[in-house]
Amino acid sequence: MAAATGLVSALALTACSTSATSAGGGGGALTFMTFETPALTAKFWDTSIAEARKEVPDTEIKKIVSPDADRTAYAKQLQASGQFPDILSSVNPKDFTAAGLLKPFDQKWLDDNFTDPDGNAIEGKSYIPPTNSQIIPMVFYNKKIFAEHRLQVPKTWDEFVDVVSALKKAGVTPVEMAGGEPWSAAIPLSGIITADVLGADPQWIQKRYKGEVKFTDPGMTAAAGKYRQLIDAGAFDKGALSVSYADANKQFLDGESAMYPMGSWFIGQIPASAAQDFGTFLLPSGTGKTIVPFNTGGTTAVSAKSSDVAGATKFAQAWSLSKPNLKTLIETDGAFPMLKNVPFEEFGAKVTPVYTEGFRLVTENNTKVSAFGQVNNDDALPPGVVEQFNSLAQKLFTSSDVKEQLASFDADWDKAAK
Repeated sequence: MAAATGLVSALALTACSTSATSAGGGGGALTFMTFETPALTAKFWDTSIAEARKEVPDTEIKKIVSPDADRTAYAKQLQASGQFPDILSSVNPKDFTAAGLLKPFDQKWLDDNFTDPDGNAIEGKSYIPPTNSQIIPMVFYNKKIFAEHRLQVPKTWDEFVDVVSALKKAGVTPVEMAGGEPWSAAIPLSGIITADVLGADPQWIQKRYKGEVKFTDPGMTAAAGKYRQLIDAGAFDKGALSVSYADANKQFLDGESAMYPMGSWFIGQIPASAAQDFGTFLLPSGTGKTIVPFNTGGTTAVSAKSSDVAGATKFAQAWSLSKPNLKTLIETDGAFPMLKNVPFEEFGAKVTPVYTEGFRLVTENNTKVSAFGQVNNDDALPPGVVEQFNSLAQKLFTSSDVKEQLASFDADWDKAAK
């Protein structure tokens, strides 16, 4: 996905370097690596930087934009070329902590400001503030299509497959998939694994680190088999591996497909004027129990190698605690805020019923487990393995040999986790 390493210097100095600066202290601008999505636009980042700088006006910030969604890979390229940013947005911390590249946030600051201060902790240290939570994935569905075909929201896996079959027979694409981008191609598989494997054993990832379980074990093989079951049933468009995230969003919102497994950030892409036409449900688990695929979100990580670690930390903290920034993330990115002692109403955000459905799931007393391949805590995958998992999802789309693909993924894990 990412540009070749040899292009990093040119990218950093040209297309991927946009400034959001003003006169500051004499130490030079701190670099802030961002990434853009349909929700997190260039305007969002510029505005959010300006909001944070109100708390640290003497800190000058230079924005660097990842050329694609794989900001972790881009950060690695920048590090290899001696241009590791001072502040990084939404990277996978485990890819950098072993090398001592990230500075953990002060525990007292975390305890004082967040409802789940250890939500992003890795071996007791947090490298990304736990500012908000996400559900990855929710299954969004088109209420009009369901009503037209007299379909009910499925509560079991068999019911889900029946809905897929009914839609397929009616000539409707049952499930939208943004398969052209590895990260989004992996969302449906991640959801099934979370519901069935981690839902049954929340310690599964920790057991995999200890070598007590493998991906070729029956439970994981069955979960991956369910993904293949959907593919074989024609749940996804045959050309799904060439569909971008932006195009998948449009196709679903335009009524070209009935369901769309995607992270809760998609809530922000549903226009308020059409929100009544869409609903959400969770992928049914193998046990029938409600399993919430939970992720503690957050954005700003700080380089331990920055020329001004203190300044970078102050900016990262200001960015994370900014209510205007959280308001925008609530409205455009479906973020569920986790700031301590800040009532939801205080953000002044306008939300839709779809958002309210998601917020209910994260605030209810239910079973929440780490969303597989999506989290920033101890359950995060080993360095580089997220990319391997994304690739696995794409390979399984065209390969029915589930056992062989999982055996290869086991080898990838073992190599990375040494």
